[in-house]
Amino acid sequence: MKRILFLCTLMASMLGLVAQNQWQGKRAAYLGDSMTDLNNKAANYHYYDYLRDSLGIEPLVYARSGNQWHQVYKYAERMIKEQGDNIDVIFIWAGTNDYFHSTPIGQFYTEHDTVVNVNGKMVPRKGRYWIYDDTTFCGRINKLLQMLKHRYPTQQIILMTPPHRAYANFSRPERANVQPDENISNEHGLYIEDYVHVLKQAGEYWSVPVVDLFSTSGLYPLDDSYTRYFANPDTDRLHPNNQGHIRLGKTIAEKIKNLPSRF
Repeated sequence: MKRILFLCTLMASMLGLVAQNQWQGKRAAYLGDSMTDLNNKAANYHYYDYLRDSLGIEPLVYARSGNQWHQVYKYAERMIKEQGDNIDVIFIWAGTNDYFHSTPIGQFYTEHDTVVNVNGKMVPRKGRYWIYDDTTFCGRINKLLQMLKHRYPTQQIILMTPPHRAYANFSRPERANVQPDENISNEHGLYIEDYVHVLKQAGEYWSVPVVDLFSTSGLYPLDDSYTRYFANPDTDRLHPNNQGHIRLGKTIAEKIKNLPSRF
């Protein structure tokens, strides 16, 4: 059944059965981590392949396994150098590695007392001052979004939250890499949803849509019945397989149908 669904999706693409929509023929840059990385072997058909086949969006992938938000910034710089203005939309999917590596959340801004002109009179007020740095999750988000918003004012920028995550063991003889499921906090006592909430807040502050895959994709690898959507039930309930990516792609497609690709 899985193979039939996969082949049907590919056949629809080959036959040109992409419904007319505002996304057809648009060029999308995808920034992110292993969920987006072309070289991740958990799947050979990714969510952006589904978006290409169902909506006609041409994918341009800038991602690497293990990327945290400050590393995604470097891939965004490469994207700008290679693509310039020849993109219509930018998708950003990152955050699960910031959680796992215990990046402090920090704050989006600090507040200081100031004096400003209000109706011709100088009056005391509080002012907020945005934080742009690589040491905190909020600072990393601010830094990347400020750069992209300034460089691409007419393009759509879309954030995606990471989905739920469960146990994974990627250990090799030379290196241990065991990742507990999301019910175990990181070293700051924070859980994955704490980072998801920050991403949603960033959408408000920076006026960018957020596709909340954590809440809406339905993927829940902590339950054995959902292992069909992930790479390996015993060693990798973190990375979606082809079926998982198709489900993610369907969710994203529905969420962006009412968004313009470019202004």
